[in-house]
Amino acid sequence: MQNAITELEQLTLTNSARKFLKETASWCKFLSILGFILIGLMIFGSFFIGSMYNNFPAAQPAPVDMGLIITITYIVFALIYIIPVYYLYNFSVKMKKALISKDDEVLAKAFEMLKSHYKFIGVLTIILISIYFLGIIVGVLGMTSAL
Repeated sequence: MQNAITELEQLTLTNSARKFLKETASWCKFLSILGFILIGLMIFGSFFIGSMYNNFPAAQPAPVDMGLIITITYIVFALIYIIPVYYLYNFSVKMKKALISKDDEVLAKAFEMLKSHYKFIGVLTIILISIYFLGIIVGVLGMTSAL
């Protein structure tokens, strides 16, 4: 009887699985290109958002330039967002290449890119949930100390 590792090495893709992977790769390419466009718009718009904030008549004078802080924040978020979009784009390109060439190595690299994409999104989600949780704790502590 074969063990599980040997059985996995014999995994083959059916025609319907290839079709699903090809369609998935197409959608991933569409979403990644859209992501790159939105990142570009975010970086371009970050400069206008900061200056617009500084020109609001209701903006309170602050000891720091809030427009500059907003601009830098948008640029940092855009730079962070480039990483998962890049992984998604690489997955789509490599998957289509693997399906055409029927190359197992390229297929493995495609799945590695997909794994990296989801791993990055997962870690980023954990970080954001932690920040929200800390914000809630600080907010509750701030409310109780004000009472």
